[in-house]
Amino acid sequence: MTALSFDEDGVDVEYEGTEFRLEKELVEEATQQRYVDATDHDVLRMVEEDPDFSSEPRRIGDIL
Repeated sequence: MTALSFDEDGVDVEYEGTEFRLEKELVEEATQQRYVDATDHDVLRMVEEDPDFSSEPRRIGDIL
């Protein structure tokens, strides 16, 4: 399971026991949208090859 923790500057990610950070600019570049308009599903797609979406996507702006 992948854990995502969002803040104003980016996302802390825990994936298969490894922790790392995705900066806001990287998320914007990868998703081609403003950080607050990207969704948690967009970020999950950046991390996992074949993510299992068990919930509806949520905008990062709504999470913050």
